Amino acid sequence: MRALLREKAFRSLAAGRALTFFGNSMAPVVLAFAVLDLGGSAVDVGLVVGARSVSNVVLLLFGGLLADRMPRALVLQGAALSAAAVQAGVGIAVLAGRAPLGILLVLSVVQGAASAVSMPASAALIPRTVAAGELRGANALSRMGVNAGMIAGTSFGGLLAALAGPGWGMVLNGVAFLGAALAYGAAGRALARRRAAAAEEDSAEATASGATAVEGGPGASDGAAEGPWHALREGWREFVSRTWVWVVVAQFFVVNAVSAGGIQVLGPTVADATFGRTLWGFVLAAQMAGALVGGLLVARSRSRHALRTGVAVVALDALPLAALAQSADVAVLLVAMFVNGVAIEQFGVAWDLSLQENVPQDKLARVYSYDALGSTLALPLGEMAAGPLAEHYGVRATLLCGVALVALVTAGALCSRQVRDLTTGGAVAPVDGAPAAGGSRGGRPPDAAEPLDAP
Repeated sequence: MRALLREKAFRSLAAGRALTFFGNSMAPVVLAFAVLDLGGSAVDVGLVVGARSVSNVVLLLFGGLLADRMPRALVLQGAALSAAAVQAGVGIAVLAGRAPLGILLVLSVVQGAASAVSMPASAALIPRTVAAGELRGANALSRMGVNAGMIAGTSFGGLLAALAGPGWGMVLNGVAFLGAALAYGAAGRALARRRAAAAEEDSAEATASGATAVEGGPGASDGAAEGPWHALREGWREFVSRTWVWVVVAQFFVVNAVSAGGIQVLGPTVADATFGRTLWGFVLAAQMAGALVGGLLVARSRSRHALRTGVAVVALDALPLAALAQSADVAVLLVAMFVNGVAIEQFGVAWDLSLQENVPQDKLARVYSYDALGSTLALPLGEMAAGPLAEHYGVRATLLCGVALVALVTAGALCSRQVRDLTTGGAVAPVDGAPAAGGSRGGRPPDAAEPLDAP
């Protein structure tokens, strides 16, 4: 991991991702308190926070399309700068007492849009910053930064809203996004220098061999003239043409719905009736701690069947639900959430690695956007269904039903031969039509991995 952090492009990208997720985690917290400080009701809070989710879902596919057609570092920088300007501006308006509910609604929409654009672009850019043999460790380290950013963002959001007011929270959020924009800019410059050095090296080799260098490269202009709908259909074809991709996304549509309803909705209900809200905060923190430990473990793994292992351990998502259903003591629930956090990272790194090594780089962000869309759509469904189901059938029965669903869809995903047999640890998938990049440890990333990447 220390060797990875010496790579300036990767280091800057990882820092930008951590700051972005810090800001994205803080935003809903400070927004909700800002609405309440203006005299808004719970309905108003739901409207403002929900607008962010709707904006995010609607624009996810556009974000993937944009990241496949433009330099990804530039896309990330633009999204972060937009979020920084709006967050800081609205924060200043809140501090001055000149921010009506409509302004907060606009902020929420912009925040969701920025998140939709940056999510697929940042994940798809990772293979450009490290050698193919270091991709597993890079994904693990990047996800550790993301998890740390999410923990800090949520914590600082509540703390600042309580001690200094939500306006200062928004201003700090703007500073975080500005820092992310600077980090993404540094990553883009590092990649540009690497491309320039590679171009000089290739030119020298071509001159020495008497060959004529071809201007541009695979993917340099492919797709520039195609319309957005054609590009989205092309991304959809890439998504559905690989059985292992849509099978796992279908699995997580169910798992995310069950977890969102069980942990986010029914979990606080059980906590209120048993061990209290304060200990519930420690329970959630245990999951994040498990994710950090899981990142360290998976970074050292060299398993060739990472996806099979990652999909299998998703069954451990059922542990916290089972503990809640049995009203287990806090110690048991803490252990269940910690183990669940470790399992989440095993899958998360395996999934990123599988996509990055097996999907053409010029379509990777679009496939990521369809993946994120399938997962995100499930969250409100699970959150809205959990309460009525618990009222009708009881909390325990609803949670145990969730345990059965997680086990069932995980077993179903493992029935796919593609899921079981997919291997990782080889070459990064090239741009369509380009030769595959070698997966040797320590080699530089392939120059053709990102289309339209020239300044």
